Amino acid sequence: MIRRLAVSLALAAALSPFALSSAGAQQAPSGRLVLYTSQPQADAQATIDAFRRLHPGVEVTFTRDGTTQLMNRLQAEFVAGNPQPDVLLIADAMTMEALKRDNRLQAYPGARVDGLPQGGFDAEKTYFATKLITTGIVYNRAAPMKPESWADLLKPEARGQVIMPSPLFSGAAAIHMGAIVRQPGLGWAWFEGLKAGGAQAARGNPAVLEAVAGGQKLYGVIVDFMAIRARERGSPVEFVFPREGATFVTEPVAILRTARNVAAARAFVDFVLSPDGQTLAAQQGMLPALSEVRPPQGFPNLADVRLMPAPVADLLRSDERDKERFADLFGR
Repeated sequence: MIRRLAVSLALAAALSPFALSSAGAQQAPSGRLVLYTSQPQADAQATIDAFRRLHPGVEVTFTRDGTTQLMNRLQAEFVAGNPQPDVLLIADAMTMEALKRDNRLQAYPGARVDGLPQGGFDAEKTYFATKLITTGIVYNRAAPMKPESWADLLKPEARGQVIMPSPLFSGAAAIHMGAIVRQPGLGWAWFEGLKAGGAQAARGNPAVLEAVAGGQKLYGVIVDFMAIRARERGSPVEFVFPREGATFVTEPVAILRTARNVAAARAFVDFVLSPDGQTLAAQQGMLPALSEVRPPQGFPNLADVRLMPAPVADLLRSDERDKERFADLFGR
C-alpha cells in the first residue's frame, strides 16, 4: 500500500499544472517567427542563419527596410488591427521608446542584461541593445588640426570645414543632437558655434564620409563604423572618440505585445544578446554591446570608450522641438 501511494503521488506530481508548464518551457522553440529589421540585408540574413543553427525548428520570415519605412508600415498595420512582426531589430532606442509609450512592446524579464553598458537596455526590459554605434569625429589626414574633442570643431582652423548629418534625416544624428544639447559645456551653444563657423548639414552619414575622404571638407561628425571601415580600406581619414564622450545608438531588439510566437521571439532575443550573437555583430564590423566580446579590427574595447549620457525618454519628449530649432539654424 505504501508503494502504491508513492507511485500515485509521483504520478500526480508529474501531471500537475506546474510540472506540465515546466515541461513545456523546456521544449525547443518552433514555428514561424516574423522579424522586421533595419539591418543591412547581408547582416540580417547572417543573423537569421546563425539563430536557426541553434533553433532549426523556427522558420524566420523577415522584412528589411530603413527604420522610418518600417515604422510607417507597422503603424499602418496597427491601424488595421493586424501587426505582423513578433520581433523588431531596428536602428535606435528613441523609436523603441515611442513604441513602449504607446504600449506596443512586451517586457522580457528573463533577458540577459549582464555586461550591457549603462543606458543599453530599458529599465522595464522591453528593449535591449544589440550593439553600439557611436558618433564621433572624422577628419582628413591632410587637416592642419587633429581634433580630440567636440569643442575643437569650433576652432578657427575648422572654419568652413565641418560637415555633419542632419537629425532631420538620420536617427543617430537625432540622438546625437539630443545628447549634445544636454551636455554641460556644449549645449545649443555648440551648434550655434558650428553655424557661425560655416558648418554644413548633410542628409546623412555617407555624404559626410564622401566629403571628408574627398577633401571637400576636412572635419565631419559621423558614425564610427563608416569612418573606421573606410580607414581600414585605405581612405585618408581618421576617426576620433571625443574626450567629452561619444554619443551612441544601440540597434535595439524588442518583442511586440502582439507577438504570435513569444517563445521563438524570446529565443531570438537571447541569441542576439548572447556572447555568440555579440561575436557575430563584431564579425559584421560593429562594436558589440557586451564588453567581454572582442571588437572588430580598428575599434577600441568598449570599456575604453567614454559614452555621453542619452536619456532616451527625455530625448523623445523634446525631439520635435529640438529638430525645429536645428532646422532654424541649418535649414531643412
